[in-house]
Amino acid sequence: MSKPLSDHERRKQISVRGLAGVENVTDLKQNFNRHLHFTLVKDRNVATRRDYYFALAHTVRDHLIGRWIRTQQHYYEKDPKRVYYISLEFYMGRSLQNTMVNLALENACDEATYQLGLDMEELEDMEEDAGLGNGGLGRLAACFLDSMASLGLAAYGYGIRYEFGIFNQKIVNGWQVEEADDWLRYGNPWEKARPEYMRPVHFYGRTEHQPGGVKWVDTQVVLALPYDTPIPGYRNNVVNTMRLWSAKAPCEFNLKDFNVGGYIQAVLDRNLAENISRVLYPNDNFFEGKELRLKQEYFVVSATLQDIIRRFKVSKFGSREIARTDFSKLPDKSINYCLYHNENSTGIKILLTMSFVIFIISSTVIHIYVFSPVGVQAWDICVRTCAYTNHTVLPEALERWPVDLFAHLLPRHLEIVYEINRRHLEKVAAKYPGDNDRLCRMSLIEEGGQKRINMAHLCIVGSHAVNGVAQIHSDILKATIFKDFYEMEPHKFQNKTNGITPRRWLVMCNPGLAEVIAERIGEDFIRNLNQLRELLKFVNDEAFIRDVAKVKQENKLKFAVHLEEHYKVKINPNSMFDVQVKRIHEYKRQLLNCLHIITYYNRIKKEPNKQWTPRTIMIGGKAAPGYHSAKMIIRLITAIGEVINNDPVVGDRLKVIFLENYRVTLAEKIIPAADLSEQISTAGTEASGTGNMKFMLNGALTIGTMDGANVEMAEEAGEENLFIFGMRVDDVDALDKRGYHAEEYYNRLPELKQAIDQIAGGFFSPKQPDLFKEIVNMLMHHDRFKVFADYEDYIKCQEKVNALYKNPKEWTKKVIYNIAGCGKFSSDRTIAQYAREIWGMEPTHEKLPAPDDKQ
Repeated sequence: MSKPLSDHERRKQISVRGLAGVENVTDLKQNFNRHLHFTLVKDRNVATRRDYYFALAHTVRDHLIGRWIRTQQHYYEKDPKRVYYISLEFYMGRSLQNTMVNLALENACDEATYQLGLDMEELEDMEEDAGLGNGGLGRLAACFLDSMASLGLAAYGYGIRYEFGIFNQKIVNGWQVEEADDWLRYGNPWEKARPEYMRPVHFYGRTEHQPGGVKWVDTQVVLALPYDTPIPGYRNNVVNTMRLWSAKAPCEFNLKDFNVGGYIQAVLDRNLAENISRVLYPNDNFFEGKELRLKQEYFVVSATLQDIIRRFKVSKFGSREIARTDFSKLPDKSINYCLYHNENSTGIKILLTMSFVIFIISSTVIHIYVFSPVGVQAWDICVRTCAYTNHTVLPEALERWPVDLFAHLLPRHLEIVYEINRRHLEKVAAKYPGDNDRLCRMSLIEEGGQKRINMAHLCIVGSHAVNGVAQIHSDILKATIFKDFYEMEPHKFQNKTNGITPRRWLVMCNPGLAEVIAERIGEDFIRNLNQLRELLKFVNDEAFIRDVAKVKQENKLKFAVHLEEHYKVKINPNSMFDVQVKRIHEYKRQLLNCLHIITYYNRIKKEPNKQWTPRTIMIGGKAAPGYHSAKMIIRLITAIGEVINNDPVVGDRLKVIFLENYRVTLAEKIIPAADLSEQISTAGTEASGTGNMKFMLNGALTIGTMDGANVEMAEEAGEENLFIFGMRVDDVDALDKRGYHAEEYYNRLPELKQAIDQIAGGFFSPKQPDLFKEIVNMLMHHDRFKVFADYEDYIKCQEKVNALYKNPKEWTKKVIYNIAGCGKFSSDRTIAQYAREIWGMEPTHEKLPAPDDKQ
């Protein structure tokens, strides 16, 4: 009998990880030892595992630097149109393995570290997640950066270098406890500070109206210090830049304060300025109108626009112009710049584009002095340069800034808002004379109660394109919250369905499945995910069915070991892995999942001798620290788990696990192991979702509502290959009109009544019987997301899931249909559509020469 392969030997056989040539491995070992030597000579002789990680990261980074420099030289010489992707969130996760995948270095590095007596996976685990995002939106931005580089677009990501990212979640006695994410405490080998490009950002002050124009004076200045991170494309030698700004206090002190003994306080007050980039706001799909948040938005946009204009003014390579001065060409396809904002908060950018373009364009006094009134040409430049993507229809998530706060923090920009609104309402009145209700609805200023600026309205008015992120979402925008704007300017509105990068979310996190696919259809699908359609030829191929099922089982065994090591929970790897991982939010309906768990538990208890389909149900996600209901949902999940997991009658037929501290790195482990993906939001509430796509690509079947991108997933894979249940958007609307009464379902459905009574009566919280009364009260009397209305259909659908899981061959066939239908959901497709249909750019698969190639 042959000896089983070691993890290292098995990894070596996966060709999608790149070739491990002898010369390559030798060079990597030499560079690794050189970096390790320079690390150790500083202060000690004994290397730690973290030292080895940094040596490997710097070795891999060496392969990036030459490509990074050459890419920027290429952009300088060719002067292409550039896209600037501004986001308050970039949820990057770890960079080491992703970089190795994109540079085809993974097997070579694995072999080099193995020969040095090290385990590469152990070193990869030393890296901190760059958790500069809350969830879907921040992770989407990271996928988009990968795709823009892989498609050869001259793209730049701009954001904030938060000192503390999304909090680390601990579960203590069943409750969420937040801990600060000090992700920079050991340093970040992937970033490079660029103090030569530091920019001033102004706040507060007042305006002076003079005959020559308007001045913004007596401002407080904060410096924006950029840190650059390389973003490699997939094996095309393109390396783009993500530039994150860090807030720094200026060096000047008020000498008068020193003379009266205020020196220490003056130094301490520097922290107030630097707080701007201290911490990521941990809210997802919820607007918090705090001054610090507005400061963060203005800070990133102001620094970024100054940087864009600096780059624009630098003359093209070979040109005799000292600097470009004709800003009418800023948005032109033939010159180079397109600004793109991916959330309504950056409506601020429209104001700044106006203030930068109309007013004086000078690197020394940019946006302090404002000399001219809002001009028609400047507004035209602004609109042609900006585009707006909406990511939510939830009213509590849309930004509405109090006018008083705006006046205090950005007095000149408030004047610009009023002027933009005046001109906008003149256009509305001209098109719809006498329609005062429409004027009120479309105004940028909401007058009822406290006056507020509606940032989504500002974004629409100030952009040349507006899009949603799934077809159903884009249709809802046009039919509901942006209906008036769509009727006035229908040409602006588009759809761009979200996508995910197959590099991280298949090749990197699930190399076994990527290899099985590559053996059948080659490796080009990694660049063109539409090629997965070719797998339809293998739906009935016994060997392929067996290989896909084998990879899934290996992933499940590996994750079961991870659970045992990190959660001290032993699970049945042959059970169905039923997974719902996402932010905890009422609209995502983790509570509906809980009701199914309780119902299934009650059925097992009622008929313990029946052959039940074993399930391990895993739920994970973070609740915003101030979101009480979400925290109570977590406590309910953990309480249910405490009862079920310790019930000897149930045994290993049902386990409930709350996955602590769900983040990118944990997603990369759980998604390849999942059998069933729960995407169960109320129809019409989830804009798109991207986790749904990741599960689909990695061979999980979806149980879900017709919401977000689930609709298009069903179209691509065939609705019969997903478990679709529940109300459609029209059904939800009809129920709203006739009135949703939860007690009707409670009284009609005995199993639902039993589950709710158990929660309310303290069955899952015997020491605190009233612990979950709030949840029950919400579900019974003011549930916006209509959990009970979908309960019956959800339970029936779960019965179909159980039945199919008992037939592994038929289950795997549906898995193959799903994988084959994933082509549309590559972020490469999404970005190619943005480029061609909004940005006026053409993607390319042209490979740049490597640094050691002769040009």
